[in-house]
Amino acid sequence: MKIRIGSIGLGRLGYEHAKNLAYFIQGAELAALCDIDAERLRSVSAELGVKKTYSGFAKMCSDPDIDAVTIVSPSAFHTEHIRIALDSGKHVFVEKPLDVTVEKCREAERIVEAHPDKVFMIGFMRRYDHSYRKAKEKIDNGDIGRIILIRSYTQDPVSAIESTLKFAPNSGGQFLDMSVHDADLFRWFTGGQRPRKLWAIGGCFAYPQYRDWNDGDNVSALIQYEDETMAFLFAGRAAAHGSNVETEIIGTKGALRIGAVGTDSLLEVMSEHGVCRECYGDFVARWHDAYIAELTEFVRCIQEGRKADVTVYDGTAALETVYRCKYSFERGEMVSFRD
Repeated sequence: MKIRIGSIGLGRLGYEHAKNLAYFIQGAELAALCDIDAERLRSVSAELGVKKTYSGFAKMCSDPDIDAVTIVSPSAFHTEHIRIALDSGKHVFVEKPLDVTVEKCREAERIVEAHPDKVFMIGFMRRYDHSYRKAKEKIDNGDIGRIILIRSYTQDPVSAIESTLKFAPNSGGQFLDMSVHDADLFRWFTGGQRPRKLWAIGGCFAYPQYRDWNDGDNVSALIQYEDETMAFLFAGRAAAHGSNVETEIIGTKGALRIGAVGTDSLLEVMSEHGVCRECYGDFVARWHDAYIAELTEFVRCIQEGRKADVTVYDGTAALETVYRCKYSFERGEMVSFRD
C-alpha cells in the first residue's frame, strides 16, 4: 500500500523533497502540494503531475485521501503545522529546525506526545548519509575508543549569497539555521550527552550587513559535554570553493574523518591551474541521497507501524544547544547549562 503524502513549502528544500516523493521514494505517492505562492504552486504541480493543490495547510490536512505530510514551511510555523497535521490524523515529517525557540519546541513535544499512534520524524538528514552512518557504526563498535573531540564544519557557497541575505533577517541567526545539524551530530555520536558549557564567537568578515541582525557571516563554538567530551563547530555563509561539510571524530584509539574535501566525485581536473577537484555547488546536491534515505525511512515507519529513530526530543535538544550558542555569541561570554 502506498502512503499518500501532502507536502507544504516549495523553496529549495521543499522542492527537493517534493521531487523525491514524486520520483524516488518507494511506497510513497505525492498526493498534494501546498504553498502560498500561487504561481510556484501551479508550476511545480504541473511539473510533478500533482493534481491536488492547496494554498492553506489546514485545508490540505483535512483531505481524507492524505495519510501523511512533509512540513518544509518557514521554521517559525513548524509547531503550529505539526499541531494541525497530527490533530487531523496525519503522520508528520518536519524539516529542521523543530522551531525557532526552545519554548515552542517543548510545545511541539507535548503535541507529539498526545498522538502516540502517529509517526513523527524530524529531518536531520546527516544521520541517513552513508558516510555518517558508517562513522556511527564504528563509534558504537568501539573502534576509535572513547570520543575526545568532534569537529564539524558547515559552509554554504558564496554563489548563493544573494538568496541567503534575503533569508537572513528571518533565519533566526546562523547558529539556528546552519549549526543545528552539527549539534544533532554531536548528540548522536555521543549517545545523547548534554552540553555542560560552551563559548561561541564569530564576526562579519565579508558581509557587514549581518551586524544589522546581530549575527555573523562566519561563526564558531567550542562545547564541552557532561562526560567532558569536547566539540567544535564552524559555520560559514560564503565559502569561495562551494558547499562544504566535513566532520572529524577523534578518539582514544583512533580517528574518523568525513568529507575532508567537499567534492561530488573522484574526478580530478588537470590544467594550467594545476590539479583541481570540483566541490558541491549547493547543499541539495551534497545531501541528495540522504534526503531520499530519510523520507524512505519515514514511509517505512508508517507502513511497518514503528517509531522513527529521530524524535521530537532530538529536535529540542539540538535547538537548545544552538540557541545557547546564539546567546553566547551575542553576549560575548561563556554559557553554562542548567536544568
